[in-house]
Amino acid sequence: MPDLTGRSVLVTGASSGVGLEIARALAAAGARVILPVRDRGRGERAIAAIREAAPDAALTLRDLDLARLDSVRALATTLLADAVLLDLYVMNAGIIMLGDPVRHLSPDGFELHFATNFLGHFALTLGILPLLGGARIVSQSSGIVGFRDIDWTDVQVERRYGALKAYGSSKVALGLFAMELARTGIDVQLSHPRIAPDTGIAGTVRQRHTGGVMHRLATRLGNTPAEAAEPALLAATTVSPASTPTLFGPAGFGHVGGRAAPQKMFRHLLDPDGGRRIWAVGEALSKMSAQRGIGRAVGDEA
Repeated sequence: MPDLTGRSVLVTGASSGVGLEIARALAAAGARVILPVRDRGRGERAIAAIREAAPDAALTLRDLDLARLDSVRALATTLLADAVLLDLYVMNAGIIMLGDPVRHLSPDGFELHFATNFLGHFALTLGILPLLGGARIVSQSSGIVGFRDIDWTDVQVERRYGALKAYGSSKVALGLFAMELARTGIDVQLSHPRIAPDTGIAGTVRQRHTGGVMHRLATRLGNTPAEAAEPALLAATTVSPASTPTLFGPAGFGHVGGRAAPQKMFRHLLDPDGGRRIWAVGEALSKMSAQRGIGRAVGDEA
């Protein structure tokens, strides 16, 4: 990790798992880290864990429930009032409800994966655009994006619902949004942790499969949360003159685990029409809009 002393960083989903490890590494490198959390108790425990390795870490808790647009707007208002220009913004938070056959809705009436993984980040990003002119944005993707696409006739998976299908669709949406952000002139990179046995998908698989191949895969394959954080950290700190985003992920067998390295971009995310379409969907549902190119304009002013 390079020296990040004095850099201001925002990391969503940093109260546990891979997000906590991302925040821990950035704080240990000297960054001032803002942790927006849904549960203050978990946030306080995350801060205590980070300070075990970095006692002098500059950490700030903020309130955020990505599934509630009023919470997203409240955080954006707070951050704008703080007027701290961000150097790095990691869109890491996400949910996956494997094993639950019920289609859940957010308080605003949106499918819960879609609301949390995409729409909340969309609204937050547009809400804090004036702070992002000189920032790098890292969008935490998922290996499932390599196998899934969006059904534009059923973006929120109302027909034939499945949790994995909804999760994949929401992650494709977030990736398309990230790529469209890059077209506005903002510095955007993508990452994916693939499988981390102590978090997310693997835990649900272990619960559903107490033995056999699937249980062994969920127990042994992949990286630890700290290792799974490496792609996002590499995406956050790699100096790249490229005008288009790079995807960073584990470079081991099947890209399931191993050290982080640049990888081929998921083909579904390369479609500029898809980027424009998901931006329009986000604007319509969140009622938030921003002039294209604002990232470059704010960056020039800063």
